[in-house]
Amino acid sequence: MARILIVDDSPTEMHVLKSMVEKSGHETLTASSGEEGIEIARAEKPDLVLMDVVMPGLNGFQATRQLTKGAETADIPVIICTTKDQETDRVWGMRQGARDYITKPVTEADLVNKINSVLGT
Repeated sequence: MARILIVDDSPTEMHVLKSMVEKSGHETLTASSGEEGIEIARAEKPDLVLMDVVMPGLNGFQATRQLTKGAETADIPVIICTTKDQETDRVWGMRQGARDYITKPVTEADLVNKINSVLGT
């Protein structure tokens, strides 16, 4: 069982992702902004971060870059989970240090497969 931080400003998306992650046996932490996600990642050291992109303030690309480039959080893998489905968005997300990229709406099978793949389980 892993501890997974979900960063998403939409309460509906947060509920859906949290349900899928917990149903697959993982513990969840939640943050509703990029800034809060970085704070929680630094404090809690989750095993993985699911990161939305479109959020007010610090967006998911910026937050991913800060997490993957920061000394204390660089070893925490990030999966970007967003409605942005253009190939340029996917490429940009991976350039920010994300380990994987999944577009919403996500299926439970796809999400669990990506999580397990990144965690190596």
